[in-house]
Amino acid sequence: MAASATQRNVVFVDGIRTPFGKAGPKGIYAETRADDLVVKAIRELLRRNPQLDPSRIDEVAIAATTQTGDQGLTIGRTSAILAGLPETVPGFAIDRMCAGAMTAVTTTASGIGFGQYDVVIAGGVEHMGRHPMGQGADPNPRFLADRLVDPSALVMGNTAENLHDRFPNITKERTDAYAVASQNKYEAAKKAGFIADTLVPVATRSEAGWGLATEDEPPRPGTTLEDLAKLKTPFRPAGRITAGNAAGLNDGATAAILAGEDIARELGLPVGMRMVGFAFQGVDPAVMGIGPVPATEKLLARTGMKIEDIGLFEINEAFAVQVLAFLEHFGIADDDPRVNQWGGAIACGHPLASSGVRLMTQLSRQFAQNPDVRYGLTTMCIGLGMGGTVIWENPNHKDYAADEAGAK
Repeated sequence: MAASATQRNVVFVDGIRTPFGKAGPKGIYAETRADDLVVKAIRELLRRNPQLDPSRIDEVAIAATTQTGDQGLTIGRTSAILAGLPETVPGFAIDRMCAGAMTAVTTTASGIGFGQYDVVIAGGVEHMGRHPMGQGADPNPRFLADRLVDPSALVMGNTAENLHDRFPNITKERTDAYAVASQNKYEAAKKAGFIADTLVPVATRSEAGWGLATEDEPPRPGTTLEDLAKLKTPFRPAGRITAGNAAGLNDGATAAILAGEDIARELGLPVGMRMVGFAFQGVDPAVMGIGPVPATEKLLARTGMKIEDIGLFEINEAFAVQVLAFLEHFGIADDDPRVNQWGGAIACGHPLASSGVRLMTQLSRQFAQNPDVRYGLTTMCIGLGMGGTVIWENPNHKDYAADEAGAK
């Protein structure tokens, strides 16, 4: 009879990302390949963690929403080869739209927890300048002809307008105020040096010559409510979604090291946080922004936790209305200091499949700054009507150490 598989704790060791750029011919990555962005992130992880022998890496999972061109050809494997990992290290590509990197993490973490992996690299990339969302896709005509989904479900901005319809008390004024706060929190975190610690500089090329990307391109410091009130509403006449209260179209990549907690200790790797659990949930695609609510409810029920147990929230800001719908559902104030302490995607950008690891990287570093907080949450809405949530535990909290000692 075969021996049973080992079950063990999974930890987030370290995460990194490239600076995020604006998609398009004038963006910093207009002449940079998507796979090279991933390679830069992987190599920086290894540079920052020299105690990790690359041959110990069991898998490389890289997500991309539009898997074509320089984001195609099983990018997890090709980026591993390009990054100089041993040929023995396998890799694969994964797609869950905006939650691609989040799913790369949860999928490989499941393998670690089941005892089949020791160390993995998981992340995501999106070059929306080269590959707009949906490029080359051929949706089955029955989606619309048979009314399987509302036509608005295929345009994310329209789904956000639909969410405003469902929650009329979440006004444009509230979303604009949230967006201004996101810009301000991001700028404060940047000035404090918190953002730079999560970035790897990337060499860039353009008609003007070579350059070096060292900071995010999308932020608009000094944004005011008056500025946002003047913006057009492209998805609906007299609508509520604008370029100011939504994430833009962006390019960038992320990567993280995950490991079994026992292996991390053995190899001397840092423990940024321990995974408590994760959940994904489907919703009506026409209001995909509500997805984080049932995903979080599902995970809280599964873990026996309450929303009051969560001391830090990293919520992807695809649209301000989607974040506010989550906060309102759980009775959390729009300006609760536990939420997106360093701002969010409205400020720094949202290169689709990469963003999940950005949330995790920031939460890990915030845990180190907040040892009084035991649990944190990363969550995001997902195109075609889904939500994803991961709960994490802070290794700097006194009860974490006590639990670990008890386990020994």
